[in-house]
Amino acid sequence: MTLKDLLTLDAELTKKMRIAEEPGPLRTTAAFFAHSGDSWFWAVALVTVWIFGNAFWKKWAAVLLGALIIMAAIVLILKFTIRRKRPEGEWGDIYRSTDPHSFPSGHATRSFLLGTMGIFLGPLWMSILLVILAPLVALGRVAMGVHYLSDILAGAVLGILGGIIGFAIYPAIYAWFVGWSGLVLW
Repeated sequence: MTLKDLLTLDAELTKKMRIAEEPGPLRTTAAFFAHSGDSWFWAVALVTVWIFGNAFWKKWAAVLLGALIIMAAIVLILKFTIRRKRPEGEWGDIYRSTDPHSFPSGHATRSFLLGTMGIFLGPLWMSILLVILAPLVALGRVAMGVHYLSDILAGAVLGILGGIIGFAIYPAIYAWFVGWSGLVLW
């Protein structure tokens, strides 16, 4: 199977999953999940948790926010290197205008990164929520027509790997940050 064959199959499967033009409760649900992985939402949520949380939640929020910032840079570098155009469509104008490239999906990467790191950081109830949310966000992006199936699969792999690596190295990064800046985040 050639790359052209894989891209054709990807486009066909993506088209079958798309419901952006079909009004109804399924479309509304897909749109909700497609938006729930937005970076601004997670940044505001994590900063709020850090401000109002106890020591556990401050650490949790700081680790996840740091991981999201690093992963966002990696995703942007990949997107602007690969430059794959998003699927044609009307829904998601903000995504189409601010980020015309689709591969890999930043929303899928972010969601799977949060789910993976949530497994390591706990608590169990939050881990379960984040793990359930990750594929719903990713599939919502395809259903609403702003990503191909391969975009979210690549994003999921990148997010899972980033979560595993991020959890393994965050103590060293935190120690470096405190030594360099003198700031203690938790």
